[in-house]
Amino acid sequence: MASGLCDNLLLATYLSMKTETIICPAMDLDMYQHPSFKRNIATLLSDGVLVIPATKGELASGLEGEGRMEEPEVIADYLSNYFIAETTKSTETVLITAGPTYEAIDPVRFIGNHSSGKMGFALAESCLKRGMNVILVSGPTQLELHHPNLEVIAVKSAEQMLNAVSSKWDKCSIGIFAAAVADYRPVNQEPQKIKKKEERLTIELFKNPDILRWASENRNNAQKVIGFALETNNAEENALLKLKSKNLDMIVLNTLENKGAGFQGDTNKITILDKTNSKKEFELKSKTAVAEDIIESILNLK
Repeated sequence: MASGLCDNLLLATYLSMKTETIICPAMDLDMYQHPSFKRNIATLLSDGVLVIPATKGELASGLEGEGRMEEPEVIADYLSNYFIAETTKSTETVLITAGPTYEAIDPVRFIGNHSSGKMGFALAESCLKRGMNVILVSGPTQLELHHPNLEVIAVKSAEQMLNAVSSKWDKCSIGIFAAAVADYRPVNQEPQKIKKKEERLTIELFKNPDILRWASENRNNAQKVIGFALETNNAEENALLKLKSKNLDMIVLNTLENKGAGFQGDTNKITILDKTNSKKEFELKSKTAVAEDIIESILNLK
């Protein structure tokens, strides 16, 4: 496919296609990691081919790892969502931040947090299903998402995330700030690895830019700004304070006090608060289902 060779019916069909093509690659572990395969996949992605990546699991060779074809029901869901998006195309562009930020201490160490990015990526998928254009600004994460209506900007630090957000914000009608941005960064980043010598080490920290506040203060009247609050105590009180002090349209609250909520997991339990003093609590759900609830709530904002 990547080389334009045509010696069978499948390749002839692909090379004759005038619309988008979706592929589901699958092969053995070492083959899937081979540089030539990765190079060809990169070529196909640049050609506009949509890829449903292989998943991890038991392979025909007996090995365990990445290369197993994605499950048929997942492929079916992807195709269903694709055709829904095709029939519900929207001119709306949504900016979403996801994942953690890493604030460098030295070339090998950083200050960060346990965010996996799963919530932000689920929100992006939900928007894409609705035919929206999505700009996803993501901190370091193992997740991947491919879609013709998606632009992914990979960043590491809070300053890089702010730069990416500020360069795209005026093109967007909604901003969903789900990233777990580090509140502080080291004043000085050491050029070489810090050696373990002293019993105590003091690192001076400086407050990071407040990306959510920046977006709220630099928006037009039509733009909606959505924040997130992960709390460990006085959850609702702290979320309401953040909602009002940063002039948000809506805030999504979750707390580590709830089992199944928080970083890394595949589930979440949220409460949505908005500027009209409306409050809606949701049950523990998969992050995919939570994302649907959040996007639905945003679209219903007055």
